[in-house]
Amino acid sequence: MNLICLQENLKKALSIVSHINNKNINLPILNNILIKATESGVDLISTNLEIGIIYQLRAKVESEGDITLDAKLFSDYVNLLPSENIEFSEKDNNINIKCGNYKTKIRGEEAKDYPLIPTISKEFFCSLSVFDFKKAMSSVVFAVASSDNRLELSGVYFKFNEKYMTIAATDSYRLAEINIDLKTNNIKDKEVIVPAKTINEVIRIISTIVSDPKSIDSDLITMYISDNQILFSFSSVELVSRTINGQYPDYKQIIPEKYKTEIEINKESFVKAIKASAVFSKNGVYDISLVIRKKVLNIFSSSNQSGESSIDIPCELNGDENDISVNYRYLLDGLNAIDSETVILRIINSNTPCQLVSYKESTYNYIIMPIRN
Repeated sequence: MNLICLQENLKKALSIVSHINNKNINLPILNNILIKATESGVDLISTNLEIGIIYQLRAKVESEGDITLDAKLFSDYVNLLPSENIEFSEKDNNINIKCGNYKTKIRGEEAKDYPLIPTISKEFFCSLSVFDFKKAMSSVVFAVASSDNRLELSGVYFKFNEKYMTIAATDSYRLAEINIDLKTNNIKDKEVIVPAKTINEVIRIISTIVSDPKSIDSDLITMYISDNQILFSFSSVELVSRTINGQYPDYKQIIPEKYKTEIEINKESFVKAIKASAVFSKNGVYDISLVIRKKVLNIFSSSNQSGESSIDIPCELNGDENDISVNYRYLLDGLNAIDSETVILRIINSNTPCQLVSYKESTYNYIIMPIRN
């Protein structure tokens, strides 16, 4: 194998594919990256057996071949090379590297021992704006369950409709849901659950690629669905992941249809007041009380150890005066996911879920269960 590529291109590629490589004692080959050079180009491949990433590297292939190299060692070394052409040549499972006045030899392992990345059927697919996708995923993935006690809740739920896609996540204490318009779609009425680790990895990769607009071939991301697998394809990257088997709960049942109280409130003022009151919330409970009286929202918290806090901020009230206690961390998560100067909070009573939505759009829905005193 002989090839030539730019240091900056390889550095970026390694930052994308090497992230999922961890120290694996049982299968050490998983600590490596597979380099595969063919007539059609160079692929950098990594996998942890749950997620597989393929990156198409821009390079000049002078002779074909393949080899695997330790991901951390290879990435660390390439990051220190000058921004010039890098020449690679392989002999006897060793890679000789030349870049400017740098010369080195890295020991590798045979590619035949590297696990295969599953091939996904591309019969069922949809595409959408990669920027809409990233924003939507970031607004729900934080709500997945951190425990594996209910495996289906450790992933993000996808429901494919004719012209849009619904995604949702819940840990039974809060729920985040959003609808996204699709550009193309031949997936009808399918549902899948994608692990949160996969979603976070896709978000990270998108962020890495879009940081350099020159490297974006298209502003669309395409998803392919097959049995127990999902493929995300964007620009030079393909990411394959297992999906989670199981039935996602019918979360629509917990979303109230009508509310007694609705307030419009400035998001920035709300966030600052919550953070200030949170200092005095009970350890492990993270509770704050929201008390609505006429045109004032009072945010109150207290604990025997630290004291108490009471903050009044103005709001526009529609409906009845009301109050509710919630987990301030959950409330802040929802507020941070909303891109609007004004937010709307809806309440029925202190024993039922409340709803947080954006003032300017109706596609995002965030539900929080109350803390019952």
